[in-house]
Amino acid sequence: MLTLTENASTIVKGISSQTPEASGLRITSESKAEPAFGVTVAETPEPGDQVVEQDGATVYLDPTSSDQLDDKVLDAGIDEAGNVEFSLTFQG
Repeated sequence: MLTLTENASTIVKGISSQTPEASGLRITSESKAEPAFGVTVAETPEPGDQVVEQDGATVYLDPTSSDQLDDKVLDAGIDEAGNVEFSLTFQG
């Protein structure tokens, strides 16, 4: 199952709290062959989504991204321009 670093949990909670109706972030995958992920603010999970809750942060994964991210760790940071950057590593 996808895990989140402390930084990712903090940033996901911060993004979710900026939108009153949001309860978490939803990660979707465009293609199994060439993994490219979309991240949006979501009120609730879609049918079939896996729900990852960690340190007060909630992430919803569509079925394709759930499979692709099963053995990954999600990290996040903020660049010099103030933009959120997500990165993935393998679980150790």
